Amino acid sequence: MLKKIVLLAIPGVAPFEFGVVCEVFGIDRSDMGGPKFDFTIATAEPGPVPTSLGYDMVISSDLSVAADADLIAVSAHVYESVDERYLEVIRAAEARGAWVLSLCSGAFVLAQAGILDGRRATTHWMHADELAREFPMITVDPDVLFVEDRTVVTGAGTAAGIDAALHIVRNELGASAANVIARRMVVPPQRDGGQSQYIQSPVSPVCADSFAAVADWMVQNLHEDLTVDQLARKALMSSRTFARRFRADMGTTPSAWLNRQRIIRAQQLLERTDASLESVAQDTGFGTASVMRHHFVKVLQTTPTAYRRTFAVRVAQSA
Repeated sequence: MLKKIVLLAIPGVAPFEFGVVCEVFGIDRSDMGGPKFDFTIATAEPGPVPTSLGYDMVISSDLSVAADADLIAVSAHVYESVDERYLEVIRAAEARGAWVLSLCSGAFVLAQAGILDGRRATTHWMHADELAREFPMITVDPDVLFVEDRTVVTGAGTAAGIDAALHIVRNELGASAANVIARRMVVPPQRDGGQSQYIQSPVSPVCADSFAAVADWMVQNLHEDLTVDQLARKALMSSRTFARRFRADMGTTPSAWLNRQRIIRAQQLLERTDASLESVAQDTGFGTASVMRHHFVKVLQTTPTAYRRTFAVRVAQSA
C-alpha cells in the first residue's frame, strides 16, 4: 500500500510543481476520511536548495530516507545536469517496484536515470520534442495529461501534475481517497491521462459556461441513457457543433468523458456501499453488470468484483 512518499528537492526545482506534490501527499486528511502519508522532502546535501525563482529552500533530510519509499517524486526543474545521487535513488526505486512520479520537465531527470527507456512518457508539450530528440529510446506522447507505464508516471505541464498524482492515489487507495484530496484542493477528482494538454482553439465565455452547466447535469444524470443529441439540445447547439466544441473545451469526447464519470461513480459505490453489481451498473448508467465489467477491465484493468474486494477493505480499515 502507498504509505511512504519522498519528494526529491533537486537544485533548480520549480516551486509550483514542487508544491503540487506537497499538497497532494504532504497534508494529513484523515479527519475527512482521507489518507495520511509518511511524507518527507529529501536532498543530496541538506541545507539551502536553490529554486528556479532565485530563492532557497532549506531541506533537512538527506537521500537515505528514500531507501524504502513507496513513491519517489520529482518535480520540474531548470538545471540541465542532475547529481548522480538523485539518479541512483530513482533507479533503485524503479528496480524494487516502487512508484516513480515526475511532473513537467522532471521527466528529463527520469530519462537521465534511464528508467524511461522502452517506456511511454510525457512532459510539457513545449519540451516534448526535446525529450524525444535527446532520449530516442523513449516513446514521447505530447498530447496527454499524464502517462502510466509500469509504476512510472510522467505528468505534463503545471496543473496536469495534480492529475498524475491523484491517479496514483486512486490506483493505490481507491476513488474515495483521491476524491477527498481533490475536494480539499478544489480540483476535479479525475481527468483522464488521455485528455489533451491544451485547448486547441479558444471558446467564448458563454460556451464555457454552457459546458460547465451541461457537465454538472451529466454528472447528476449518469443513470440516464444520455446521447450527444440530447446533450447538444441541453447546450443549445447542433450535435456536430456540440461534439466539436466539447472536445476542444474539455479535451476529450462527450462519450469518453461521460464514461469516465460513470466509472468514477461506480468506484465510489463499490467502495462505500454493499449494493449489488447489477444495482451499481444501473445507478451509474452502464445498464448491466456485464457492460460495467467490460469498461472496468478496459479502463482500470480490473473487474468490479476485484476492485470492491481490494478497496472496500482499505476504506473500512481507514475508517
